[in-house]
Amino acid sequence: MIVITGAAGFISSCLISKLNDNGFTDIVAVDDFSNNLKLRNWNTKKIRCTLERKLFFDWLKDNQQQVEFIFHLGARTDTTEFNKQIFDELNLNYSKAIWHACVQYHIPLVYASSAATYGSGEFGYNDNESLIPQLKPLNPYGDSKNDFDNWALTQEKKPFFWAGLKFFNVYGPNEYHKGRMASVIFHAYHQIRETGQMKLFKSHRNHFNDGEQMRDFIYVKDVVDVCYFLMHHRKNSGIYNVGSGKARSFNNLVKQTFLSLGVSENIEYIDMPADIRETYQYFTEANMEKLKNIGYHCTFHSLEEGIDDYIKNYLLTNRYL
Repeated sequence: MIVITGAAGFISSCLISKLNDNGFTDIVAVDDFSNNLKLRNWNTKKIRCTLERKLFFDWLKDNQQQVEFIFHLGARTDTTEFNKQIFDELNLNYSKAIWHACVQYHIPLVYASSAATYGSGEFGYNDNESLIPQLKPLNPYGDSKNDFDNWALTQEKKPFFWAGLKFFNVYGPNEYHKGRMASVIFHAYHQIRETGQMKLFKSHRNHFNDGEQMRDFIYVKDVVDVCYFLMHHRKNSGIYNVGSGKARSFNNLVKQTFLSLGVSENIEYIDMPADIRETYQYFTEANMEKLKNIGYHCTFHSLEEGIDDYIKNYLLTNRYL
């Protein structure tokens, strides 16, 4: 039996599809299932049952002998939320409780961290665990993820296998419900379809041209492939980057979106709001050597391949993975 938290959400629901495609259907889906916008993410999946997250630990106490693996991917992910209490409850303390349960019941664990822990990138984007205490996230969401990473590393008692995954800019099917927190690709697709144009922020740094701010964008299909690998690998515990390993510009992203839609390019550069200029990230790129060194050698989608698949096979048909 496999437990997946955040199961109604973006990455988790795609992971369930990956597991189903490989014959795994004995899945317990844990989440708050009250959001009807997420319904199509999970209601056609092959699972054993759904379970409200508040009931999970009582259920686990009675069923722990049947659980073979836990993917803890559920979290509050809104980077514009500044209520620290919400993040302490959902991202930090809930994660600690899952960790303790995995230790007690001898269950392997993969949990979601975030590249938001790297802040402005002053220490680079290397998943060297000795650097984690020095990182300075730019918002409470990033703080909550970094707080848990630091806590996990200091624990004397750990699950026999565990991995924290620093997801970079994930995009792809099943993010329809995310609103303003959906990927840039999702928003570019809709803006171009509605207006025939895409607006991008101007650069306010001399060594970056307009639209040449860069991010490490990773297709969700690649993310769940990494999760699936670790479920079978079950050694080399630690914290790992999960990105494409290649920074790409917003211009690259938008040009491919126009191309996949068959629409002529029309990009307008607008001023970046003054209140975010000082903390805006101009570059992120995951160092992926650590994951490769433990035996992960699958090729990630290029940005062009991922966008083309996402638009043509999902967004244009409102299809789910």
